Amino acid sequence: MGAKYQGGYLRCVRRKGGSWCWEFLWREMGPDGKQKRRTLKIGSLDRYPTKELATNAVNGLRMCINAERHRLQRQPIQMSDLIDHYVLTELSTSASWHSPATKIIYREFLNLWIRPYWSTTGIRDVRTVAVEQWLSQLRRHNKEPLCNSTKAKIRSLMSVLFNHAIRYEWLEQGKNPITFVRQSAERLSTPEVLEPAEIQRLLSRLGSPYRLMALVAVTTGLRRSELFALKWGDVDIRSCTLHVERSIYNRIIGRCKTLTSKKDLPPAPYVITELVYWRQKSKYQEAHDWVFAGPRMRAVPLPAGNSAHQDYQAGGDSRRD
Repeated sequence: MGAKYQGGYLRCVRRKGGSWCWEFLWREMGPDGKQKRRTLKIGSLDRYPTKELATNAVNGLRMCINAERHRLQRQPIQMSDLIDHYVLTELSTSASWHSPATKIIYREFLNLWIRPYWSTTGIRDVRTVAVEQWLSQLRRHNKEPLCNSTKAKIRSLMSVLFNHAIRYEWLEQGKNPITFVRQSAERLSTPEVLEPAEIQRLLSRLGSPYRLMALVAVTTGLRRSELFALKWGDVDIRSCTLHVERSIYNRIIGRCKTLTSKKDLPPAPYVITELVYWRQKSKYQEAHDWVFAGPRMRAVPLPAGNSAHQDYQAGGDSRRD
């Protein structure tokens, strides 16, 4: 006899403090073989003002509750359900498999590209050629074709989703329809590589601390998420070594993107000299301080992007303070 599907029960209740929130109720089998009622707070009424939004928020949880039933052969599962379960189990803040940057990017790709087109399609109804045709037609908001590298990343994420379904035994082994999807990652144009003289001219036009950032990045190959996550304790002056221990993305600190990224790098001696000079002039010099700390918030490193320049314009260059 197959396991019974549980839709659960969503309700809006008033908390002791007077605020309203959504709760989700369901039953699960206890160790004694008896069913017990479980209740989980989903979020406040301010966060989910409508029942529809609250219902969408519990889709991943509902998939977890019915995981055993979904293992039954030919049990219908939509792509939206698979996406919700993947987000809940693999992209939540408590999940440690992916770096914070990867979690954010995966969520954006799922919501921007995959969910809008495939949400109502059953996971067993996705066909290899249909995915190829869909990828070939993807366009940006300005109607320009999506670049091959981005389409290749979308294809890879689609494959990850189906491997997730196979891992939970909702699909049979070897039934990933993305395996044979053809999608080139070839660049449409050759990237411009700066000559040493051009790099020198670029560095000469940069002020502090941007010149040092560019110098460290260009001589070590650090990703910017790893560059901004450097602390003074990671800089070993005696051995002329940088210890890459972490990354940061959208001010969320996490592990490095790959296992090989977490390693020691030997920058040139003149780069170490520049770092020593910067530390002497910086407001924050302790081992636990960020190398490129924000000028107004000691506990937060300088953000990447245009906001970095704005922060220093507003807070002042720490070499001058």
